[in-house]
Amino acid sequence: MFQLGKTIVADDVIKKDFLCNLSACKGACCIAGDAGAPLEADEAKILDDIYPKVKPFLRQEGIDAIEVQGTYTESEDGELETTLIDGADCAYVIFDEKKTALCGIEEAYNQGEITWKKPVSCHLYPVRVQDYTEFSALNYHQWEICDDACALGKELQVPIYKFVKEGLIRKFGEDWYAELEKVAEDL
Repeated sequence: MFQLGKTIVADDVIKKDFLCNLSACKGACCIAGDAGAPLEADEAKILDDIYPKVKPFLRQEGIDAIEVQGTYTESEDGELETTLIDGADCAYVIFDEKKTALCGIEEAYNQGEITWKKPVSCHLYPVRVQDYTEFSALNYHQWEICDDACALGKELQVPIYKFVKEGLIRKFGEDWYAELEKVAEDL
């Protein structure tokens, strides 16, 4: 691990390779697991605000879940997360003609209906950020459903930090990312 400003970054973020391979995994990270995508407090308000514009892009199952549970939920330990359909699929998941899971929020963004792309935790995946009082910790979340992404990243030599560049800049800023690149070059 190394420190970069008020962040502690796991070496894996620089040393491991990763490139989503949707043709192989079909977006499994959006439909597997037992929790929704982590949300920051301001993102919960954003979901409330954009829901009317996102709703036309969603599946009926997602709409039903959101209208019963809300645009986001709170876990037992107080963490905010995206709503789930029957404890599995993210309520914002849609599927393309190849049955690949995609994000309905991102589709609304791509169609120019909203200006917010998606939760930053989704934008950063497979990097997970844990905020503490004095610093934020960035770790690589290794999950077997992403083995194909690891293989493709290794084949094309795309380190995790480059794969999630846009998300890292969104979360920590251009200057922070430039410093991260310097650290990566030195390693």
